[in-house]
Amino acid sequence: MAKKVKKLKLKTKKAASKRLRMTKSGLLKKRNAGRQHILGKKTRKHKRQLRHSGYISATDAKRIRKVLPYGTN
Repeated sequence: MAKKVKKLKLKTKKAASKRLRMTKSGLLKKRNAGRQHILGKKTRKHKRQLRHSGYISATDAKRIRKVLPYGTN
């Protein structure tokens, strides 16, 4: 009788799961950096543009999917 080999569970990188969200279509959504402090020297336009979140590029998303095997929650 062959012994059943137990498959290991993959661990999620918590740092990545806290910073990213996965959309229903499978894209990874991120927040823009540079919005926490030292805002006085940034222009009004720049700060306004930083409010909006963005999407991770396809090349980076490929790498990030490996550290988020079960998506983000």
